[in-house]
Amino acid sequence: MTIFEKIVAGEIPCNKVLENDKFLAFNDINPKAPIHILIIPKKHFKNFQEMDATLMGKMTKFIQEVATLMGLDKSGYRLITNNGENGGQEVMHLHFHMLGGAKLNWTDAATDPQSTF
Repeated sequence: MTIFEKIVAGEIPCNKVLENDKFLAFNDINPKAPIHILIIPKKHFKNFQEMDATLMGKMTKFIQEVATLMGLDKSGYRLITNNGENGGQEVMHLHFHMLGGAKLNWTDAATDPQSTF
């Protein structure tokens, strides 16, 4: 069971931003930007390659709601998902990072994976 599955099950607390019956958004405990939110489907999908296309459409709407709630829909944000070991995925449960709250610079993840702005 991944840490995200434990969060969904209520075994591990999180600082929730938004939740519905299918998705959960919460603040990252190790933020890389002034606003850093993790957005996950409650149902386990290992990564984006396994995600159901119909559910992804619903997740898109949820992600947009999070952006609006956080005021990032107007100022802009970065949305990232890593797929598999070579893609930098650390938790094998599909998740998106929403980064914002400042002007983000583009960095080379291969040379500085911790730097986002």
